[in-house]
Amino acid sequence: METYTPKQIANALNVSTTTLRRYEEQNLIPDVPRTESNHRIYKLIHLQAFTTIRTLLKGYEVPIVYEAMRMIKNENYKKALWLINEQQFHIELEKRKVEEILTMIQNADFTKYKNTKLKKCMSIGEAAEIAGVNTSAIRYWEQEGLVRSERNNENGYRMITIAELRKILVISSLRKTVYYIENIKQLLNDLDAQSYDKIESSFSVALENLSNQLLYQYKGISELLKYIDLLKR
Repeated sequence: METYTPKQIANALNVSTTTLRRYEEQNLIPDVPRTESNHRIYKLIHLQAFTTIRTLLKGYEVPIVYEAMRMIKNENYKKALWLINEQQFHIELEKRKVEEILTMIQNADFTKYKNTKLKKCMSIGEAAEIAGVNTSAIRYWEQEGLVRSERNNENGYRMITIAELRKILVISSLRKTVYYIENIKQLLNDLDAQSYDKIESSFSVALENLSNQLLYQYKGISELLKYIDLLKR
């Protein structure tokens, strides 16, 4: 049976041996046998486990990958596959959201979103629910000067206008692809000025990134199925 040293696998996957040990310590791979001198002996199943982890991490968030790999180690194969499958649903929702908000931006009469008629002013909680974000996110964006709220003279509550809600929707769609606050501020200024070229370009990048992520997810699933097949032999 072919065996591998930590350095051989690390070189093959372009990672450090420390990374391999971390995956082992996190209980993500099958138990590793040792030599009498306590050196690790990796086998084909370990190589495939490491390959699966590295491929999955290109398309999925770290907690999801770690949870799925632990499930597989415990032979909960179906549960792991359902967990991974659920992420395809989430990325489809994200794609729809980006497309809907791009259409919304292009629509001069922004009075509805997701078939919900919008009020001229709404609470931060209502705005958060419509945008699908936490209220803490909106408060953070307000602190950063990206959005503004107005105080209700009658009850003192902070209220969000439709114009500010539109900004919140844009931020929530682009926060994974537009990394710098100043860049987002410029896009929001363009939104206020109804100058949509750069905004539409940013949304195109967001959609392209989602398509690339989906491709990586399927590549990860391919390696995952190879791994499960090896474990079942």
